[in-house]
Amino acid sequence: MGELVDEEGEEGMGSLVQRLFDARDDALPYLTHQQETVRRGELRERVAKQAAVFAGYGIGPGSTVGLRTPPSFTQVEVLLALWRLGAQVLLFDFRLKPAEVEALSAVCRPQFMVGAGTNVRAAFGFRPEYEVTTEARRSGRPAATEHRLVQFSSGSTGRPKVIGRTARSLTEEIERFAAIPGMPGEGDRLLLLSSTAHSFGLVAGLLHSLWAGVSVVFAPRVSARDILRTAVEHRITALFGVPMHYELLASAIDPPGLSELRVAVSGGELMPPEVAARFAERYGVRVGESYGTTETGVVAMDASGTLRPAVGPAAPGVVVRAHQGELDVALARSPYLHDSGGVQYTDGWLHTRDRAVISADGVVTVGGRADSLVVIGGLKVDLTEVEHVLREHPAVEQAVLVHEGVTEAYVALSADALSAGAEPPSAEELLRWCRERLADYKLPRLIRLLEALPRTSNGKLVRQAATLQAAAGGGA
Repeated sequence: MGELVDEEGEEGMGSLVQRLFDARDDALPYLTHQQETVRRGELRERVAKQAAVFAGYGIGPGSTVGLRTPPSFTQVEVLLALWRLGAQVLLFDFRLKPAEVEALSAVCRPQFMVGAGTNVRAAFGFRPEYEVTTEARRSGRPAATEHRLVQFSSGSTGRPKVIGRTARSLTEEIERFAAIPGMPGEGDRLLLLSSTAHSFGLVAGLLHSLWAGVSVVFAPRVSARDILRTAVEHRITALFGVPMHYELLASAIDPPGLSELRVAVSGGELMPPEVAARFAERYGVRVGESYGTTETGVVAMDASGTLRPAVGPAAPGVVVRAHQGELDVALARSPYLHDSGGVQYTDGWLHTRDRAVISADGVVTVGGRADSLVVIGGLKVDLTEVEHVLREHPAVEQAVLVHEGVTEAYVALSADALSAGAEPPSAEELLRWCRERLADYKLPRLIRLLEALPRTSNGKLVRQAATLQAAAGGGA
C-alpha cells in the first residue's frame, strides 16, 4: 500500500476520495449497523449516485455546502460525494440548535445547505438512512481558499472558531494514524462510538478505516446494553469512544467478555484514571489515549494505554513544544477562517491552551485548560458563550459559569427584574431560554440565582466555584 499523495502531488479532495476507495478490495465490508452491512464497492456506487444528484444542483469545485445530518450511512455517503465534487463542506454537529447553525452560516455564507430535514430533531440513536434535502442559498459565497473541510470549535472569547482543513492536511493525518502502533488494520472490526462530526471519529474512525480496510461498526444507541450487544454480535477487535462510553461499560452489571477486543482508545477529552482502571479490570484491555485538536488533528497518541497518565509521544510528523507551561503545535499556517482565530495562532505555532509537560524522550502529558474552555462528553464548551446567552435575557444583569465536574451558572438579575411588582424569572425559565439557543451538551446543569455576584477587591467577578457556592448558600 503506497502513500495517499500520488507522484504528481495531487491534493484535491476528489482524488483523495478515489485513492481511499482504491486502497483496498471493493468486496471488504466497510460500514455495519445491526444486520446491515455496506461493502466498499457498494458505498463507492452510492457516493457516485449522490455526487450526480448534487452536481444537478450546481454543486462543484469550490462550492460551499453546509452539511447537517445525524450519524448514519447517509452522512458518510453525502460527505464523500460532496468531496468527490471538490466542494468545501461545512460540517455541522446535528446536535446544534437551528439558531446556532444560522449564526455560523451568517459568518461562513454557504451556497447550499444539505440536511436530513425535520428528521434531525427526531433522531435518537443511529439510523442507517435519511432522506436528504438540499437548499440553495442566494446569499452564499464560493470558497475563497482551498480548505475542503470546515469545522467549528468553541473559542475562549465566546465566539466560535471556524477551522479549515485542506486535502493535504487530512491526507497527512490519515497517514499519521496509519503509522501509529496499535491502530486497527485490515480485518479489524472497529466499534465506533466517537462522533463522526468531530475530528477523531471522522479521521481516525471513518477515513483511516476506509484507507486501511477496517470494518466500522455502529451501535444502535448509546447505552451499555446496546454497545455490549453490538460488540459481542460483531466480534469487535477495536473500540473508539470518549470517557463517557468507557464509564458506561465499566459500570455495566455482569457484562459479557470481549475476548477478541485488542485495542481501545479514548479521544476527545482526557480519560479519568479511575475509569481507565475499572475498564481494564473489567475487560482485560487497557484504554489508550488519542490527544488532538480540531485545528491540527491528532497530536499525540498511545494506543496501548501503557503510558498513562501521559497521552503518548507526538504523532509521526508532528512537532510540539511546551511553552510557558502550555502545549504548542507547529503549523505552517493558520487554520482559522473568517478572522476567528484571535491570537491562538502566532509565529507558526498553534497555541492549544492546554497545560502540558513534555518529557526528555518526547512523551506528552496534558493537564487542564488554561482558558474558559471545558470538555464535556468529548465536546469543547466555552463557558463564556453560555454566559453571553444568559446575559441576553432581558432580566439578567450578569452571569458566571464554573465547571467542577458539572457546569453551574450563577446569575444576578437586573434591578428592573427585582423591582416591586415584577415577576423575576425562575431558574427553570432561564434554562428554557438557554435550551432554545444552545446545543443540549452546552446547557448548565444548575442555575443559581443571586442578588449580586461576588467580586474581587478590584471589582472583577469571582470565578471560583467554592466562593460562588458559598454565596448561593447551596440553593439551586
